[in-house]
Amino acid sequence: MKKILFLLAALLLLPLPTAKAANEPSVSAQSAILISGDDGTVIFEKNSHERLAMASTTKIMTALLTLEEAERSGDPVIDITEEMVRVEGSSMGLQAGNRLTLTNLTSGMLLASGNDAANAAALYLGESQEGFAKLMNARAREIGMEETNFVTPSGLDDDEHYSTAYDMALLGREAMMNEEFARIAGSSTLQVEFIEPEQRVSYTNHNKLLRIYDGCIGIKTGFTKKAGRTLVSAARREGTTLIAVTLNAPDDWDDHTAMFDYGFDTVKTVQMGGEALPETLPVAGSDKQGVTLRMGQRLSMTLPIEQAQGVESRVLLPRFLYAPVMAGERVGRVQYLMGGQEIYSVPIIASEEAGALELPERSGWERFTDWVMGLFG
Repeated sequence: MKKILFLLAALLLLPLPTAKAANEPSVSAQSAILISGDDGTVIFEKNSHERLAMASTTKIMTALLTLEEAERSGDPVIDITEEMVRVEGSSMGLQAGNRLTLTNLTSGMLLASGNDAANAAALYLGESQEGFAKLMNARAREIGMEETNFVTPSGLDDDEHYSTAYDMALLGREAMMNEEFARIAGSSTLQVEFIEPEQRVSYTNHNKLLRIYDGCIGIKTGFTKKAGRTLVSAARREGTTLIAVTLNAPDDWDDHTAMFDYGFDTVKTVQMGGEALPETLPVAGSDKQGVTLRMGQRLSMTLPIEQAQGVESRVLLPRFLYAPVMAGERVGRVQYLMGGQEIYSVPIIASEEAGALELPERSGWERFTDWVMGLFG
């Protein structure tokens, strides 16, 4: 781990292309940031640590907690109560007596920005908004959101409910690592299945970037009079994932388009650890002909395009191994070089063991002759 951190620190000192050469974007947002979705590298920022209201982008956290609970508990069915739907603002149309799963509740939360869905999830998971806020803030600290305080599950205005563009980028990156969240947030439309009454309701995603920006894969819009227009979005092209955030941005669609264009023109993510390996590596002195292999700890590194294009890899493996070989034993590595210098290596691991052949027991006469030969060298 120390080696990885040292390498990342060293590489981050390498200069990005100059702002003028790369057409650094001019954005309308009061606060904005663009980071790598792979390793969190900051590519562009404007007042990214200013504490501001974040409106319904709050629901990214609410949805993430809801889906994590759904995975833990087998996606339980929720009985919607009068208290759950007693909330102002945008709605997915829930009514007391409805029954649906946590995952379907999350779909209405992310696509229709349902405050009723967020409130229902909060009361189910936290038993109260205050209880759920504690869960939100605890998860925020795990992610590294040090400049955020959650009060409401939906993002309705409160003086003590705030975040920063930087923290919201960390949240967006974490949420998009959850496969179910990424599926829902990246859907332009979804059919939500209700158990009571038995019906399917179609919802359209408020995130217009999914339809107008090539490569957009999510995630969430927001608006209140206090917060203005807020947006957290993600886009992926040719193996590079970017996360963009704007807070209080009159022209958020154009802001995110400009930031993404800048990012994809400026950086590229190199995946270290994806090389093809031999199906097996031969083993001498074993009843097994060979052992299967797997990669060890992999790394994604976001670099200026010119540097990323210069990264080379070499698979270093012996022609064969001597038995015994232990499962989990390091048998080789993939070396990554930039300008002829190694910047990282991924270990190659034996996936299985290969025991040594047992030799037949030697006779007394053979042991005696060995002893005699030993006396005379």
